[in-house]
Amino acid sequence: MKTSFKIFLFAISAALVLVGATTWLNGWMYSPYLFAVGTAGITVYYLILPLPASADARLRRLHRINVIAGILMIVASVFMFKQRMEWVVLLLISALIQFYTSFVTPDDKRK
Repeated sequence: MKTSFKIFLFAISAALVLVGATTWLNGWMYSPYLFAVGTAGITVYYLILPLPASADARLRRLHRINVIAGILMIVASVFMFKQRMEWVVLLLISALIQFYTSFVTPDDKRK
């Protein structure tokens, strides 16, 4: 896949997660669907993101951590559909994990 499509997928998915999470506060009935599609897109992005052949153990570990963060977001969307408030905690944990990996990943390895 082209890199521009991957970036587009991540940007649209992140926007859907943000819109789904914020419109849930207003009680909009379609917000869990937007959130679920966005979390699925982010998880797919992390799964199709290739690791270079020369990736060291640290970079592979950070990649696996991002995949786990995506799976946590999918579980958060399940809780959102069930009208349980645990989705907020799972989304916060996932966001903190992604924030951490964004700073720890070396700049020359991001693609």
